Amino acid sequence: GTVSAGGLKSKEGEPAGMREQVGFTLDQWVVQIQSNDERAVLQSMTLLLQQGWLKGDKTTDDFFRIAVEICVERSVKAMADPSAPAAMANAQVDSLSKLVLVLVRYYDEWRRNTTMSKAGAVNKVLAAVVRVMHVHQAERKHAFNQQPFHRLLTRLLQDLSDPIGEPLVFSLADVLHAVQPRLVPGFSFSWLELASNRNLMPKLLQAKDKKGWVAFHRVLMGLFRYLEPHLRNAEMTEPIKLLYKGTLRVLLVLLHDFPEFLGEFHASFCDAIPPPCIQLRNLILSAFPRTMLLPDPFTPQLKVDLLPEINTPPPLLSTAFQALAALPSLRGDLDNHLRGRGREGFLAELPASLLLTSTNEMVQCGTRYNVPLMNALVLYVASSPAVTPAAPGALPPASGPGLEMFVKLSGELDSEGRYLLLNGIANQLRYPNSHTHYFSCTLLNLFQAAGEKDMIREQITRVLIERLIVNKPHPWGLLVTFIELIKNPVYDIWRHDFVRSCTEIEQLFQSVARFCLPQHGGGGGGGAAAAAGTSTAGGVQQAAAAQ
Repeated sequence: GTVSAGGLKSKEGEPAGMREQVGFTLDQWVVQIQSNDERAVLQSMTLLLQQGWLKGDKTTDDFFRIAVEICVERSVKAMADPSAPAAMANAQVDSLSKLVLVLVRYYDEWRRNTTMSKAGAVNKVLAAVVRVMHVHQAERKHAFNQQPFHRLLTRLLQDLSDPIGEPLVFSLADVLHAVQPRLVPGFSFSWLELASNRNLMPKLLQAKDKKGWVAFHRVLMGLFRYLEPHLRNAEMTEPIKLLYKGTLRVLLVLLHDFPEFLGEFHASFCDAIPPPCIQLRNLILSAFPRTMLLPDPFTPQLKVDLLPEINTPPPLLSTAFQALAALPSLRGDLDNHLRGRGREGFLAELPASLLLTSTNEMVQCGTRYNVPLMNALVLYVASSPAVTPAAPGALPPASGPGLEMFVKLSGELDSEGRYLLLNGIANQLRYPNSHTHYFSCTLLNLFQAAGEKDMIREQITRVLIERLIVNKPHPWGLLVTFIELIKNPVYDIWRHDFVRSCTEIEQLFQSVARFCLPQHGGGGGGGAAAAAGTSTAGGVQQAAAAQ
């Protein structure tokens, strides 16, 4: 059956009477597909051609937009009508998806009458869905109903996966980018479900030559950018909590099934995730290649520098240094410094170069510092030919101009800047590779080089320990570095006042030490998290409060 005509009032710029015609055609179409009569279905398609609605021009755009508007409006009305059968709400959008499927399946019958390809026709439908969604969000705001749009896009994904194939998942990735939560917040939950749909996410990430990786990276970045201000300010309303939990689950799937994807894009993900989101970042930084057998970080007398993988640099995307590449003079000065030919005054001027210049940016980012630039600077040092040894099998030096720069910055930056710098370094403590080793040595050397400045040692310890008191997983390099710090008498961490500043802090240190050194009578893998009393959301809030 059909719902009484809804949304049939003509809009400005539409051909006169077209909306009524489209509504009537959709009514007929719903009846015909329920009859399962193939001849009747083909007759409907012929009628669309005779109306001139499938040529591939502006009329085609109008047809698909009007069809989406009418079907969504009727679906919303059916949902609001307690007397309407539950299936009525879905019947409208399902029939539209079926119409697109028929157009694709019988494309050879009408290809002479159009300038569109099969994929082109589908893209026009998807563009219409995006346009209508944006209008609904602007006009209805909190009253936005996401169900019809979710149902329509899910059915299109399901129905067209075989006939269209790979181009469909790329088109849908573009749709998800166009209706990301920042732009259409009313669609956020459906958006996350679609992004992680088994017909979309795995197909994108399994596409040949990693060509789907960039598309899915853009999708995930849209999610992180929407969550960022809420998580940075600990504005954990119930909807944001739910979206955050859903995000954690998606990342757990990626960590298990596509860890290389998380590994290669870790730098940009870390740029988008605010410092309080410790567990979210740990999930990304815990990814390691599926071909690698991870050495047990709790092995007594583990010789990290003798591990074969520790000499190999991790794969990195050129975009990891984007923020630095945008400042060629700073990059040039940095290159010269790392080669030992640094300009006089470069290190003294460097802290000021890491500040944001616009007040608006500072308010928007919640910090005075250019965090992506700071992270790019850190990563660039380890990737520089001047730091990375040319001889195969040789390890990058844990001293020299790179360490000199980090020592200078840790001494000159204020507390906020130093915390962000140390976070950037800790972001590189991942699986066994040359960067993990370099930055593990760098952090330990910074701890030693702090002299009388106990605040630096305290912040280094804080950055490490706050990543360990949340639930698993914990990055391998993080565990190895912290174990070395608390076990090696050279660093003598237990003599420092900040370890015993209050009973709670002292107990926290002892529980984390037991967790990291199980051979010394400590607890099992979850000991620290259990002792600290943290949970998934609690870790985020605790870190936010500590900041």
